[in-house]
Amino acid sequence: MKLPSGKVPVRVLQNIVFKHLGIKRKEVLLGPSVGEDGAIIEVGNKALIISMDPITGALERIGWLAVNVNANDIATFGVHPSFFSSCIILPENTSEKTIETICKQMDSAARKLKIAIIGGHCETAPGITHPIIVGSAIAITGKNHYVTSGNAKLGNSLILTKGAGIEGTAILATDKQELLRKQFKASFIKKATNFFNQISVVKDAVSAFETGGVTAMHDPTEGGVAGGIHEIADASNVGVKIFEDKIPIQEETLEICRFFKIDPLQLISSGALLIAVKENFANKIVETLEGQKIKAVIVGEFVKESEKRILVGENGLEKPLVRPLSDHLWKALKQE
Repeated sequence: MKLPSGKVPVRVLQNIVFKHLGIKRKEVLLGPSVGEDGAIIEVGNKALIISMDPITGALERIGWLAVNVNANDIATFGVHPSFFSSCIILPENTSEKTIETICKQMDSAARKLKIAIIGGHCETAPGITHPIIVGSAIAITGKNHYVTSGNAKLGNSLILTKGAGIEGTAILATDKQELLRKQFKASFIKKATNFFNQISVVKDAVSAFETGGVTAMHDPTEGGVAGGIHEIADASNVGVKIFEDKIPIQEETLEICRFFKIDPLQLISSGALLIAVKENFANKIVETLEGQKIKAVIVGEFVKESEKRILVGENGLEKPLVRPLSDHLWKALKQE
């Protein structure tokens, strides 16, 4: 069966990938799991949190995104990332200037987040048309001083920060700028391009975790907010009820999604953060984040039946929460 663009389906992970994982080691507290953003390895009285993610669908800010997206995966554990390494794969005949641009972008992002770049690899390869970066971020934390995506509980509230489709908006405004100019003013496109500046969730995640009451966190990347909600519910083996009118979507995202005829809830959403929290802590976390000028909204709650994934419309009618087959970024990028 032909695979869709982007992430492979969950069934492929479960039926193929997760069945071929080498030996088991006692130090691995969390290994490959549906809905989890990284691994946890116990080393003495400390724990290493390790994430890995590729950047494949963006061109202009690829180095900057590589650092931030991997740092976000670490931050969802409630821990600040400390180290980053990368594997940069370039098309044949790439110029040194391209390598310099990518490395400067990674350096800028790493300095802003106080991350050390500790190594990696860089090469050109046949058969690819644009740069690909596979990154890995690492953090060190105290034993048991973290959360995972898989601990959301019945009755927990679900908070979403910033809004849906942030990364997708920035990528489309940049890589499809010529096409968008046919309908939108330069000032609109520039504002949408600046969504890149919203992509880090390190501050969001660490602040929420330190406030207390957080049971699970997850950043909705490929598959967007809809996919991210399914992933945190999958990892936690719970159901979820989401109120559609509560989901924040910025105007630039709405307009660009209408232009490309795509769903903002299925558009890659790095920059947003899903936070499962004990109900009595939900308002406190929202207030803490809002006090740091991070928009945060309670968008739903977790329910008992794990197969129950409901989206409640403004009219009160319930429908299944869509599970994306492929991120809608790919649909938009194919348009001419």
